[in-house]
Amino acid sequence: MPSTNTSPFVSFHYQTPVPGLRNRTRLKRFIGGIFKKENTAAHSVQFIFCTDNFLLDINRRFLQHDYYTDIISFNLADKSQSVEGEIYISIDRVKENAGLLGLSFNQELHRVIFHGILHFCGYKDKTAAEQAMMRKMEDFYLKKYKP
Repeated sequence: MPSTNTSPFVSFHYQTPVPGLRNRTRLKRFIGGIFKKENTAAHSVQFIFCTDNFLLDINRRFLQHDYYTDIISFNLADKSQSVEGEIYISIDRVKENAGLLGLSFNQELHRVIFHGILHFCGYKDKTAAEQAMMRKMEDFYLKKYKP
């Protein structure tokens, strides 16, 4: 497995505005720390913040799913290589889910960001047990990172 000693290149791209995403440099360093703590080599991760309709189109075209979602993660590297990922996040979904869950937009946004990174670290969320572990790890990193 490639070395995890160097931090991945993390970039943010905006198809739609993201209110309140502050201190991106600190967040990028924290994301690098997640990969290190999870012993996962990562080369680069690009976050693309988008609308519901933009992400729905990706969901239909690439995953053959016809429903809205808050996040889709793609690791473009071979399994033996460092992560080269794209994470698409629907700001519309994050806003709606924050309201439904009684959370601030920033709390939910960071939860979803960490969720995508955790997928790259091998965490899954298809079964109830996997979902519980994913939530536990999201909470763990949310407590360590104060936006």
